[in-house]
Amino acid sequence: MPKISQKGMDMPASPIRKLTPFADQAKKEGKKIYHLNIGQPDIQTPEVMLNALKNIDFKVWAYTPSEGTASYRTKLASYYNKLNYNIEPTDILVTNGGSEAITIAMQACLNPGEEVIIPEPFYANYNGFACSSDIVIKPIMSHIENGFALPSIADFEKLITEKTKAIAICNPNNPTGYLYSREELEALRELCLKYDLYLFSDEAYREFCYDGREFISPMHLEGLENNVVVFDTVSKRYSACGARIGCLITKNKELYQTALKFAQARLSPSLEGQIAGEAAVDTPDAYFEAVSKEYTARRDTLVKGLNQIKGVFCPNPGGAFYVVARLPIDNADKFCQWILESFSYENETVMMAPATGFYSTIGFGLNEVRLAYVLNQEDLKKALVCLEKALEAYPGRKEGQ
Repeated sequence: MPKISQKGMDMPASPIRKLTPFADQAKKEGKKIYHLNIGQPDIQTPEVMLNALKNIDFKVWAYTPSEGTASYRTKLASYYNKLNYNIEPTDILVTNGGSEAITIAMQACLNPGEEVIIPEPFYANYNGFACSSDIVIKPIMSHIENGFALPSIADFEKLITEKTKAIAICNPNNPTGYLYSREELEALRELCLKYDLYLFSDEAYREFCYDGREFISPMHLEGLENNVVVFDTVSKRYSACGARIGCLITKNKELYQTALKFAQARLSPSLEGQIAGEAAVDTPDAYFEAVSKEYTARRDTLVKGLNQIKGVFCPNPGGAFYVVARLPIDNADKFCQWILESFSYENETVMMAPATGFYSTIGFGLNEVRLAYVLNQEDLKKALVCLEKALEAYPGRKEGQ
């Protein structure tokens, strides 16, 4: 039999999706599962976006320009400029989801074997993107004790070598929900300018900032025009994960033209996705105000409930819709499988993502899980009861944690 490629062997499985077979089996057994494992909101997609899809009237389902349609990029530029990004439509490259934006940036900015520094825990698929792009992630540890704040600049500098080409952040962060401050971003700006590094900014959760806290993008900082690459997506902002429309934004014209070559190689982003995305820019502010209020309430319910369970610690995140919680367990992968495979309370159980998959450093996250507060508050409360009962029954419980 022909052999699988080494890259195929090295490609990591998704910690978010790898437990799906156990969830499917639990459902076959009649169990109800509270899905806190994946960032799939139950928030309704904006009506203007859905109506745009319903009213599509083209006669030929044609290719679009590799960089995206002019009308969509123009509309997107107006959205970002309301946020003071000061960009032109020609700074935007439309992609098939935010994932493609990240992959294209990695391939356009880094040579094989070169390195990007990323605070961990980080979005698990960064590992897969790096593997497919033949680049190396150099993790820098953030800690649950201080809510996963940005590591010190001195720690960043210790990792910088001649192979270092970029620093990447996700703000607000997936999986931790941490919201980086202006001071933290300004420190990163100085570091990137000092060592002439790209600064990748994954801003998929930009709209989800809580407690009146301010969102700051590297696009708001002076002097980084040729260093910043922003990744974005309609998936979370508009609760439209299936649309698979994202974008890459950069004012660096040489980088843009290089990224465009990779975009041309995959032909074009979807026409219908761009039609929906263009309409979505007209979503009224009231939609986001209501969504932010709902997510704040869900966060408060989940974080308070987790910290009331014996042995559990969960910091209060400033954004996104995730938390990373430390549990009194021996192994998160085993526990997350066990709670699906061997446990139920009143015929209900919970699906979570083991945090080990969000760390690049082996051995970390063994007693941590990521939970997405994408369900309504009543379901979150029921999920918390299941989790508490599961921790009481779990054979691998670690007392004193």
